[in-house]
Amino acid sequence: MKQIDPLSIRRLLVRATNWVGDAVISVPTLKEIRRLFPNARISLLVRPWVHDVYSAVDFVDELLLYHKPGRHTTWNGMRHLAVELRGGSFEMTILLQNAIEAAMIAFWAHIPIRAGYRCDGRGVLLTHGVPIEPDIHTAHQAYYYLNILSGIGLLPRRLWADPAYRLDSLDVGVRASDLETARRILDTHGVDRARPIIAINPGASYGGAKRWPADRFAEVADALAGEFRTRVLIFGAPAEEEVAREVVSRMKSPPVILAGRTTLGQLMGLLKECDLFITNDSGPMHIAAALNVPQLAIFGSTSEIATGPLSPQARVLKNPVDCNPCFLRECPTDFCCMLGISVQRVREAAVEKLSQSAKIRQGG
Repeated sequence: MKQIDPLSIRRLLVRATNWVGDAVISVPTLKEIRRLFPNARISLLVRPWVHDVYSAVDFVDELLLYHKPGRHTTWNGMRHLAVELRGGSFEMTILLQNAIEAAMIAFWAHIPIRAGYRCDGRGVLLTHGVPIEPDIHTAHQAYYYLNILSGIGLLPRRLWADPAYRLDSLDVGVRASDLETARRILDTHGVDRARPIIAINPGASYGGAKRWPADRFAEVADALAGEFRTRVLIFGAPAEEEVAREVVSRMKSPPVILAGRTTLGQLMGLLKECDLFITNDSGPMHIAAALNVPQLAIFGSTSEIATGPLSPQARVLKNPVDCNPCFLRECPTDFCCMLGISVQRVREAAVEKLSQSAKIRQGG
């Protein structure tokens, strides 16, 4: 493998990951790329639905849209995208996304240096193919993306075992326009911003095994709404509106239902206004972590070691059982990992978190 001179690279393309949670988790890698390539103009190729994650960051110079679904969906569409990228005169690409199509587009775009994991049968298309370390999955997934830089000789190997590369936070920003819209949404729904703002995220797109029961979310939301004299916000993607409605149907106090009704950027603005966010393992969990929002993250079938929120403001709640983590979409047994997390435990953790809020300390 030919040694890469990062100081000589002037035009660098990074293929971003496809999903919101992965997009946030890859932020440390993007920051390292910015540091390692100080002379490069860095372009990030993203799917439209993760665009807003990077809309207010300073570690990339340009966001390019990969319209799939849309005009780049077919093989011809991908070839047209490659032609468009060819016009950017990129000298190097780093593929954070693992699919063979990412390598094919980079190859068709005539980008001379193509780095990424040798997976999905795409090794022949890469000039700098990186093997997957056998024990990488024992570490947080953020190291999985960082390890690409290690594999091409730009960072030390096995970063997850190096205290100097310990990851405690992510940090992304929110566009001023999204923050302004978020405040307008709160005002429109009569949410008193002088009081603690509490939000819950009862959905999780992967499957039911990642979801704490709706009736328990409802009970906690009611308890906190009464105790702190506030209205609770309910977040979720459009596909999670049914779960949100189930929570609402079980609540006594009227919440503000925002599931499926905001853009990702507006959700980020709303999260930034929150004093507490209670969520399942999900994309919004990682966004809240990157925004340094106080949160309780409820874990069931998945692993907080691999995909937990990277934030000093986050607390993970789980019920340790022998079958965890199973990574199944639906529980085939008694769902003890989630049912073992009581309403009282979550409520007490929430009160403890909220007691640190400036609004509570000021008597709001």
